[in-house]
Amino acid sequence: MTIVIPRDNPRAASADRAPLIDPSGRTIDYIRVSVTDRCDLRCTYCMAERQTFLPRAELLTIEELDRLCSTFVDLGTTRLRLTGGEPLIRKGFMDLVAGLSRHLDSGRLKELTLTTNGTQLERHAEALARYGVRRINVSIDTLDPEAYRLITRGGDLAAVLRGLEAAQAAGLEIKINVVALKADNAADLPDMIAWAHGRGLGMTLIETMPLGEIEADRTDQFLPLSRVRADLERCWTLTPLSRRTGGPARYVRVEETGGELGFITPLTHTFCEACNRVRVTCTGTLFLCLGQEDQADLREVLRRYPEDDLPLRQAIRDAIGRKPNGHDFEISKRGAAPAVSRPMSMTGG
Repeated sequence: MTIVIPRDNPRAASADRAPLIDPSGRTIDYIRVSVTDRCDLRCTYCMAERQTFLPRAELLTIEELDRLCSTFVDLGTTRLRLTGGEPLIRKGFMDLVAGLSRHLDSGRLKELTLTTNGTQLERHAEALARYGVRRINVSIDTLDPEAYRLITRGGDLAAVLRGLEAAQAAGLEIKINVVALKADNAADLPDMIAWAHGRGLGMTLIETMPLGEIEADRTDQFLPLSRVRADLERCWTLTPLSRRTGGPARYVRVEETGGELGFITPLTHTFCEACNRVRVTCTGTLFLCLGQEDQADLREVLRRYPEDDLPLRQAIRDAIGRKPNGHDFEISKRGAAPAVSRPMSMTGG
């Protein structure tokens, strides 16, 4: 495959590079970009079993994604995470990674990372490492093959575990993301943590979030991580760490395993005061907050001005100037509508 490295826009390179500062005084330097809303799994808490996906014509092209990401880098983005859906099933995805690696080479981008379900990792781990990806997040909610098949509606855990082995062999640092589910994996969390730490993998636990219309009532599965942490502290010593990776997780060291454990708690303990990120969907919609509907249509600007990045830069600055102070997730009411109607697979993980 021939990798075409796009040429940076000289007008953008010479333009003002003042950092992106939101109305709350937070510097926005971490961008999560979804490259597709499609996924090869159908996790029960994430999307409907018969999910309706976007027409391909509505998605940004690989070239548009590169231009968009590069403009954010020009505006001070130092951490870029590529997400989905499942990013590794997007045609041309490795071309995108190869192109964006030039910003790692220049030193303007500190980190290019990826969130994946791991199903395609065995094929792509070596190339990801070659293009400068140093760490990835892999979503696995259980180590029981049958439970995994049920949660993902047909997923093959063995394939994902082979992908983890390939990624470690390629030298990638791996963090396992686990959505805490009261009925499906609550009892298994200590064993999962011990398993991950025993293999040199980090782990982060995540509360289920009220995003998108799905068949299930999320109140049935919601498990507060405050309760999980209290249970873990009955048998383990959890030492708080000051380490941050640019995301919302708060970390502890599990002294008995020697590994790190993160907690992402959008409902029981919000992290909005230190928010340094925004998300862009695969259609070019910039969402300023995961739990709010504030947005900006960057695709329209990209396509109206194909040769001039200045309007795109201004559109991004204008949008950041409207970033809300925080989200208002609420999951306590059974049967309540989700906080926002768009599914997580559309917004990007």
